[in-house]
Amino acid sequence: MKVNILLKWSLALLAAGLTAASCLAESIKSTGPAKVEVRRADGRWQLYVNQQPFYIKGAGLEFGDQEKLAAAGGNSFRTWRTDNGQQVLDRAQQNGLYVTMGLDVSRERHGFDYSNAENVARQLAEIKSQVLQFKDHPALLMWDIGNELNLNSQNPKVWDAVNEISKMIHQVDPNHPTTTSLAGISKDLVTEIKSRAPDLDLLCVQSYADIVNLPRYLRDTGWTGPYAVTEWGATGHWECGKTAWGAPIEDNSSVKADCYRKRYAIAIASDTNQCLGSYVFLWGQKQERTPTWYGMFLSSGEATETVDVMQFVWTGRWPEFRSPQLKGLWLDGKTAQQNVRLNAGQSYPAKVQVQSPANAALTYSWEIMEESGAQSTGGDFESQPQRLTGLISPGAAGEAQVKAPARPGAYRLFAYVLNGHDRAAYANLPFYVDAKTSTVASQP
Repeated sequence: MKVNILLKWSLALLAAGLTAASCLAESIKSTGPAKVEVRRADGRWQLYVNQQPFYIKGAGLEFGDQEKLAAAGGNSFRTWRTDNGQQVLDRAQQNGLYVTMGLDVSRERHGFDYSNAENVARQLAEIKSQVLQFKDHPALLMWDIGNELNLNSQNPKVWDAVNEISKMIHQVDPNHPTTTSLAGISKDLVTEIKSRAPDLDLLCVQSYADIVNLPRYLRDTGWTGPYAVTEWGATGHWECGKTAWGAPIEDNSSVKADCYRKRYAIAIASDTNQCLGSYVFLWGQKQERTPTWYGMFLSSGEATETVDVMQFVWTGRWPEFRSPQLKGLWLDGKTAQQNVRLNAGQSYPAKVQVQSPANAALTYSWEIMEESGAQSTGGDFESQPQRLTGLISPGAAGEAQVKAPARPGAYRLFAYVLNGHDRAAYANLPFYVDAKTSTVASQP
């Protein structure tokens, strides 16, 4: 879909939503719960908050910057658990944001047995206490029962448990819909959920590079009900190319931004009949294979070009100061796709090339990390790899000399470019260090 089509769609949605947004801004200031409904009219599904149509322009946030989300045109965020729920909801209300509150349902891949009736009942009671605690908060939008419970799961009784949780919620909280977030979608999965968890009000789907196929997948499954996308964003570390030694190759910040724009247009904005909106991942920063792979912000807080894109698709306007646009990163004259191998202890040139839309003065920083050995799935916790110091000598703008670590193995070079206006670009490049070779002079 061309950019001008996306712009027209964004502007039309913005204009149509001005009156509703004003009403919602007033309603979220109230002290009672919001009345949230999913309705169908003229073949189109629509979310309503206090009788006003509501389209989700959201992000996965939890511990990220709510104020920056609101400033960029977002109106909602989702969490994965109720930890610190009161503070999260109170802050959301202050920022005029609605929250899809995650309920942390145990996963089979972590050892939970859904055939154990006693444990399932205990979990239901624990979740009920969480629902009772937060159900009347004015900033609550809906309940998300579990995250990717189908990932590496074999026991279909998990959906029986989800259905019981949904029924419990509807009994104690008549004001908020229920859903569950799925890792991808398939016909068999949808058939099973229709059969075992019919009490859910909508489905939520999570997908990354493969999200461009979501319209076809939905047709293939026969799902005609409402849905939202609760995670989408960068190309997954399981979906990308790899080096000869198996290191995943991460897109730079500008390639990611272009992917966000295209994926939003193809998989989300294009469906005006069933899609209730989406939550882009991740409005913050986390370690998952690298410290930059999924976060839309650096750990130091600067926004990257993906934030610029989301502001544009939500509001039709770019930020005043846009992020630097990254053109490429080279080490020893090679890109990541060229399987960069270095000799231990030797020095090599590195170069990062960027363009600054605002012609702002740019600052550069570099670092080397050991390659992550994590094998976790589903966003489970990962430790950040060790940083190595004393190996980089910065040169002219965008240039540096990199000394290969003394110990052979897999590493990764990171380049960061900041524009002084709270915006940044980045790239990283995996490389492999071979043992230092020595030559022995032949004896006469």
